[in-house]
Amino acid sequence: MKTLPLLAIAAVVTLSACKPEPEVVDSRAPDPQASALANAAPVELPPAIAASVSFRCQPGNTLLYVDFFKGDKMAILKTEKDGAPIMLKAANAGDPYVGEEGSIVTGNHKSASIVVKGTAAKSCKA
Repeated sequence: MKTLPLLAIAAVVTLSACKPEPEVVDSRAPDPQASALANAAPVELPPAIAASVSFRCQPGNTLLYVDFFKGDKMAILKTEKDGAPIMLKAANAGDPYVGEEGSIVTGNHKSASIVVKGTAAKSCKA
C-alpha cells in the first residue's frame, strides 16, 4: 500500500521536469532573407482614392478624367475614360499637381484648371 503514494510522487517529479513548450517540426528550409526582412523599414501603402471625377472642360467642351488621392499630393489624369494614366504629384498639399511630361492640374474635385501636355489651359467643372 505504501508503494502507491511513492509511485504518484515519482510520476509528479518526472512530469515536472517536462517543458511545457511543444516541439516545433518544420520541413521547410530556414528563410535566407529572414533577418533582412526583420530589419527592413516599414512599407508605406499608396494613398486611397479620395475622388474620381469626370470634368467637362472649356474651351472645346471636352471630357477629362482625374482621380484625386487622399493627402492631396497625388492625382492621375486621363484624357479618355480608359486612356493611359498620367501620374501627377504635388510637393505639398494644395500645390498644383504636376506630371513629368508637363501636364498640370490646379484645383480640386469640384473645379480645376487642367493643362494637358501640348495644349492650352482648360477651365473644368465636375
